Amino acid sequence: MKSYPHPFIAREGWPFIAIAVVLAAGIHGYAGFSWAAFPWLVVLFMVQFFRDPARKVPSEPGAVLSPADGRIVSVGKARDPYLEREALKISVFMNVFNAHSNRSPVDGRVEKTWYFPGSFVNADLDKASAENERAVIYLRTADGRDVTCVQVAGLIARRILCYAKEGQVLARGERFGFIRFGSRVDVYLPPASQPKVSVGDKVYATETILAALP
Repeated sequence: MKSYPHPFIAREGWPFIAIAVVLAAGIHGYAGFSWAAFPWLVVLFMVQFFRDPARKVPSEPGAVLSPADGRIVSVGKARDPYLEREALKISVFMNVFNAHSNRSPVDGRVEKTWYFPGSFVNADLDKASAENERAVIYLRTADGRDVTCVQVAGLIARRILCYAKEGQVLARGERFGFIRFGSRVDVYLPPASQPKVSVGDKVYATETILAALP
């Protein structure tokens, strides 16, 4: 994954964009622009949805970076159901206009991964964390801090892509997955971690610091 060159368009979107362009161009050539206007708008939507810009990684020690673009919908103490511990939980909601490439929040070794099938309720709701389809990465930092990062499908999302493997070492900001068409990412941190964001804040994957580890 480190070798992925971060082109402007995420590789997950190439087939969708290619199909949309072929259809729009075909309609345009056969029936003219008036009939092809909406298909060309679909092409533009696909391009903006699958954009995957390179991001600058903050250098602050102990910083937990946002794993996704979006809006903060939850900050507070919660039970981490995967590691069965008390934790600070921070949730990022992604709408269809956010970039959907997911990045590692910390430097750490992937200790375990899980996948849970589930429903597709609105990812803006807290119950989505427990009820929706989700993929989970358990990361441990070099100094022994445990971080759980959860990709959660949303109302429209129907495909979670998680490339992280057990035993793999991820760097902060390294790309590990993608969720198609609206979703959320939950991060569970040691309870003494200090949040740096509030509900309603707009955040950007890798560039925004969510919290500081204790």
